[in-house]
Amino acid sequence: MLVFVDESGDTGRKTDAGSSQYFVVSSVIFEEDEEAVACDQRISLLKKELGYSSDFEFHFRENSDRLRKKFLEAVEPYQFFYLCVGINKDPKKLFGEGFNYKESFYKYACNLVFQSAKPHLNMARVKMDKNGSALFGSQLSKYIKGVMNDDDFTYIKSVKMEKSSSNNLLQLADYITGVLNRKIQNKKNYQEYYRYISAKELSLQIWPK
Repeated sequence: MLVFVDESGDTGRKTDAGSSQYFVVSSVIFEEDEEAVACDQRISLLKKELGYSSDFEFHFRENSDRLRKKFLEAVEPYQFFYLCVGINKDPKKLFGEGFNYKESFYKYACNLVFQSAKPHLNMARVKMDKNGSALFGSQLSKYIKGVMNDDDFTYIKSVKMEKSSSNNLLQLADYITGVLNRKIQNKKNYQEYYRYISAKELSLQIWPK
């Protein structure tokens, strides 16, 4: 089992001064390694079909409407599912000193999405978009395994940080998260993208409720 995690938005609290209204984290889950490999290969082939080099990075926010739809069409046939948590940073709803610190905010958001995914995880190998220092990556890995695993069951076998630029399936997680960020905010025409992935949705939560 392979899990790929990415985020959209930022952890800043000053939503009236440029920070995003939502911080969105998604986990994309492949139950079978073979399916993950096949999807990875299809993304690589898409780059070739579109005339891009093998190190081109698909990034939802930066890509054109045409490119977004090409990507979503390419990955739609593959067997994966996702869970997502969107945190509303409205100061009237989100309380707690810890949310003022980027690293603790990020840990909390990751914990929410992993707890949501817990019933579906078994010895999962997690890949996360590299965010911050190597020390923070190590601390985050230890934190996630600590809050998820117990003496009776290993939900998460490993957590590794990788650059999305060199991992096609982290680019897939970026796309899923980008689409869901648009849906959460009810942005114009979000359905044009969401229709490709809606059948793969296990959970989409807005927090605080």
